[in-house]
Amino acid sequence: MSDRPIGVFDSGLGGLTVLKEITKILPNENVVYFGDTARVPYGPRSKETVMKYTFQAINFLMSKNVKAIVIACNTATARCLKEANEKYNIPIIGVIEAGARTAAYSTKNKIVGVIGTEGTVRSKAYNTEIGKLDKDIKIIDRACNLFVPIVEEGWSNSEIATLTAKKYLQDLIDQGIDSLVLGCTHYPLLKRTIGEVVGEEIKLVNPAKETAKDLKKILEDENLVRLAENNKPYYEYYVSDIPERFANIAAEFLKREIQGVKNVEIQKY
Repeated sequence: MSDRPIGVFDSGLGGLTVLKEITKILPNENVVYFGDTARVPYGPRSKETVMKYTFQAINFLMSKNVKAIVIACNTATARCLKEANEKYNIPIIGVIEAGARTAAYSTKNKIVGVIGTEGTVRSKAYNTEIGKLDKDIKIIDRACNLFVPIVEEGWSNSEIATLTAKKYLQDLIDQGIDSLVLGCTHYPLLKRTIGEVVGEEIKLVNPAKETAKDLKKILEDENLVRLAENNKPYYEYYVSDIPERFANIAAEFLKREIQGVKNVEIQKY
């Protein structure tokens, strides 16, 4: 048992989709969230830059005495998870393995769409993980670089979001996908818009849910689960830029008031 918090890190707002699932499945856990809002998006950046940013975020979370870290960013997971686990001595998990597992088990016709940032799609990380589970699955991937800024601007349910989704997704629909992996943690914030564009026949795969389940198992195995009687859990939020905007969008998504979002000079870490 441990009262130490869980650390959750994302390039911006997208990790809130993972945080939401963690609070559902692990409601007693303390959580420290960091969103690198000054440097979002990570997708177009080089591996070296993403690794630098990721290690700075992890170093910051380590300074908060976290007991485990979730890299709630597909780009950072694809490019840095292996190195992060080699460098640090606490459990660190990403979101790609969980999403790949869900997609492989959910597809019926073995044609899976994967959408993500340029960095995630170029890494072929989902293709590799899904292929390990079922080599017969055909994967059609597409970088959707405008989705992240649309979410960060708070336009998830706007006409702009709908038109952008139609432009990105029509080719995947035409090729017969029956499952679509939301391969960026920002994308579940667009779930309603994407769902309206692709239709009910195509299953939307949100890696956040399976990631939360994986985290729970790790905490149980390591005897790190926080007990309910240890008082009400706390949630701390940190960003590298514009805490007010983060607080407003986070409150709308999480359906609760978000207070005390703090700015961090992340370059110090």
